[in-house]
Amino acid sequence: RVQVVESGGGLVQAGASLTLSCTASGLTLDDRAMGWFRQAPGKEREAVACIGWNGKTTDYADSVKGRFTISRDNDEKTLYLHLNDLKPEDTATYTCAVGVALFTNSGSICTTGTKFWGEGTQVTVSS
Repeated sequence: RVQVVESGGGLVQAGASLTLSCTASGLTLDDRAMGWFRQAPGKEREAVACIGWNGKTTDYADSVKGRFTISRDNDEKTLYLHLNDLKPEDTATYTCAVGVALFTNSGSICTTGTKFWGEGTQVTVSS
C-alpha cells in the first residue's frame, strides 16, 4: 500500500532551523508533484511549500517565503523542507503530500490536486 512518512520535527527556540524529510513507498516519486502542508490547532490546513514533478516549479506561502526552502532528491526518493529563522507562529503539524496525478506542477499540488498524505511531524517553536 502507499505510505508517506515524515521525519525531522522537534521543539526548538525562535530563530532556530530544522530540516524535515519525507519519503514514500508503494508509488513512483520522480513523476509526481510533492508538497508540505501544516495545520495548527483550531486552524485549517494550509499549503506551506510545493514543488513540481521535475523540481522546476515551486510555490511558497507568503508567511514562509524567504525562510523555508523546499527541495527534492529523486535519486533518494526524498522530499525536504528546510525551515530557517523559525517563529512561534510556525508551530504546527507539518504533513507531506504526494500528488496522485502524474507530471503536475507545484501549483496543482498546493491547491486542488488529489494527494496521498503522510501522518505528519510536529514542529513546535518557543519564543
